[in-house]
Amino acid sequence: MQCLCMGIAMNKLIDLQNITKAYGDNIVLDDLNLYIKENEFLTLLGPSGCGKTTTLRIIGGFENPDQGNVIFDGKNITKLPPNQRQLNTVFQKYALFTHMTIAENIAFGLKIKKKSKSYIDDKIKYALKLVNLDGYENRKPDSLSGGQQQRIAIARAIVNEPKVLLLDEPLGALDLKLRQDMQYELIRLKNELGITFIYVTHDQEEALTMSDTIVVMNQGYIQQIGTPEDIYNEPTNAFVADFIGESNIIAGTMIQDKLVNILGTNFECVDVGFGKNKPVDVVIRPEDIDLVAPEQGTITGRVTSLIFKGVHYEMEVMANGHEWLVHSTDLSPVGSEVGIHVDPFDIQIMNKPESDDEEAVILDE
Repeated sequence: MQCLCMGIAMNKLIDLQNITKAYGDNIVLDDLNLYIKENEFLTLLGPSGCGKTTTLRIIGGFENPDQGNVIFDGKNITKLPPNQRQLNTVFQKYALFTHMTIAENIAFGLKIKKKSKSYIDDKIKYALKLVNLDGYENRKPDSLSGGQQQRIAIARAIVNEPKVLLLDEPLGALDLKLRQDMQYELIRLKNELGITFIYVTHDQEEALTMSDTIVVMNQGYIQQIGTPEDIYNEPTNAFVADFIGESNIIAGTMIQDKLVNILGTNFECVDVGFGKNKPVDVVIRPEDIDLVAPEQGTITGRVTSLIFKGVHYEMEVMANGHEWLVHSTDLSPVGSEVGIHVDPFDIQIMNKPESDDEEAVILDE
């Protein structure tokens, strides 16, 4: 099924229109439509092979679509090479010139453009200050940490004053602490520069932390577009619910508006318009399940496993023949009998796809 992103965007900067790309018989992108706004931090998120990097490379001019157009600031740039687009790209591999100093690395693109020495010197100082590496001009890349090298790669990109910065899994080679630090650095940079960031990652937490808008992709289709809160709290389908964080995804039946049957027990919810006795998928986040006294729960079960995660306990509770995943700051020991309570607002109802191959139709975020 065709995947659409419909709606009229204010301050639209990039418009991908009916983009299709295949490598041999492998269709990587299938009639993809997406717009990106000015000053937006937009993340393309999905598993390996979903088409996110190909989408970025088409925007950057490193790949040509088989069909469709790339519109940038109202102009068709589909056939333009990368060096003629107002875009710069930062890759996971920093691609710094190890025989050059940091200043020479940053100045490389400016020298090709035949900028004056005073202009280049000013830009180097500006860029290093922006990435918090003042005074590193004369050092070599191999004397820097991974996070510092990545910041130099970003500095080299931003001195060219692009309207858009493309980032292809730029933090993937860093350890956890450095990656978290760089996430906040990128947010700060985006806010200070006031330019559009298009970011590719398979890391859900990274996308939720950094983005204004997330585009969830799978098998060449857009599954959902929205804010991090929308994507997490209101997933469009089971793929999004399962890919973004952890979820209990359970087959259910919509008895009527605001009442769903899960595993033989009726739960109140807030969803309407599904019809009566309609098969649905029910999504409940593990942190939205309250373990209460058995007599206070909608259903009762028994704790079968317990793992301490630092900020919460991760438990599995067998209830009505199903293992419920629960995150709670309150400890319920293995073997204890508990009640399961879920607030109606925390029960997300989704239509079951008509077939396993059915893809999502995405509306304007």
